[in-house]
Amino acid sequence: MFPHITFVNTEFNHKRLIRSKGPDALKGLPDFRFETIPDGLPPSDRDATQDVHALSDSTRKNCLVPFLELVGKLNSSAEVPPVSCIVSDGVMSFGIKAAEILGIPEVQFWTASACGFMGYLQAYK
Repeated sequence: MFPHITFVNTEFNHKRLIRSKGPDALKGLPDFRFETIPDGLPPSDRDATQDVHALSDSTRKNCLVPFLELVGKLNSSAEVPPVSCIVSDGVMSFGIKAAEILGIPEVQFWTASACGFMGYLQAYK
């Protein structure tokens, strides 16, 4: 069996990806699935840059439940194997909690540079 990987983006970011790459950008990738969850922020201009502080706070508070619902949907699908591991960005801490609840491994990647990390430390003291 081939691995199945599901990329989960916020609805806002997914729409931006599709607009920038075109409606067929994600087709033809049978082992990859692309899903979305809400970020918990009110609707905004589709070309706006979301406020980083508001987005960080909102994802921390609002993304666990929709993410668990998505994993439940994937796990009940006959088309793909059950979710066996969660790999998430370091700022998406709800991935850790979801993995604990589901009893599966979780790995986090921190994609910022050392300078970026110091900026985060200063911004979120």
